[in-house]
Formats: sequence, C-alpha cells, structure tokens
Amino acid sequence: MNLANRITLARIFLVPIIMFFLLVNMDVKPIRFEDFSITYNQIVAVLIFIIAASTDGLDGYIARKNKIVTNLGKLLDPLADKVLVAAVLISLVEMDKLDAWIAVVIICREFAVTGLRQIALLENQVIAASKWGKWKTAVQITMIIALLLNNFPFTFIDVRFDLIVSWAAAVITVYSGIDYFIKNKNLIPIA
Repeated sequence: MNLANRITLARIFLVPIIMFFLLVNMDVKPIRFEDFSITYNQIVAVLIFIIAASTDGLDGYIARKNKIVTNLGKLLDPLADKVLVAAVLISLVEMDKLDAWIAVVIICREFAVTGLRQIALLENQVIAASKWGKWKTAVQITMIIALLLNNFPFTFIDVRFDLIVSWAAAVITVYSGIDYFIKNKNLIPIA
C-alpha cells in the first residue's frame, strides 16, 4: 500500500477517535473565560479533526506527484472525506451544537453527488470536483471548527459566526449539489 493510501486510511481511522473525544464525558472541568467555556475533549477533538481534514488534499497531491494514483485511492479518498464530515456532523447534532436539518442536508447532498459519480463511472466518465464543491468543503470545515470551538474567538465580540457559517454551509452545499446535477444532467437516465 502506497503512502497516499495510508494517509487516506489514517483519516478514516481518526474518525472514531474524534467521536470518542466529542461524545465520551471524561468529567474534566472545562476551561472558562468570562462567558466562554470549552472542554479539553473538544480541544483534542478539534485538533485531530484539523489534522484529518488537512490530509484531504495531501493524499491526492502525493499520489499525483509520485504517479501512484490507484483505484483503491480513488475509492477511499472521497469515502474518507464523507465519513469524517458525516461522523462529526452527527456528533455535533448529538451535542446539541448543530441543527439536525443542516446535518441531514449536508449528508444527503453527499449521498446524491456520490450516486451521480457512480453513474458517471458506469459510463466511463469522471466527475471532477467543481469550484463550488471545493468552496462547500472549505465552508463545511470552517463550520465544524467554529462549532467545535464553541464559536471561539467570536463569542468575545458577540458575533454568532458559528450560526452564520452553518447557514452558509447549508446554502453552499445545496447550491453545489444542484450545480453538479445540472452540469451532468446527461448522465441522469430519464424513464
């Protein structure tokens, strides 16, 4: 197994560790500043999430640069991204930090675009990530980090950045999904 695929697998293996730190109560006093508090678990979880999310582009870059792109990597990379985001979104809903409808919109869009990509593969076509898909990923990761950090540092200036970026993630997610389907409508079988 090559280095790029190992990095991708590491991202998948980090998912249950992130969830453990988010969902298991370790009964440790949180860090507090005025009206802001955060648990040590959340700090560890967000650091691991940032590491995992940052490997998203790294594995593909290494594979292309070293000409070690494999079918396994093509399968695992998008799967790892979706598992990471979906697991953290579900954890955030469980922690009552994210409205369930936003998590459902994001996860459903991922299933829909993945299905479209599978149809394209059956037709020997590849649907590359669009600029809107890349923006969607960036905004979703920003949203997740803001929620995991309890809106730090924006809470000190009384700006609900976490809420703003959550709505932005929902809107961009829907728009990018529609964009994929419009640009690839020729792949959708019409009965």
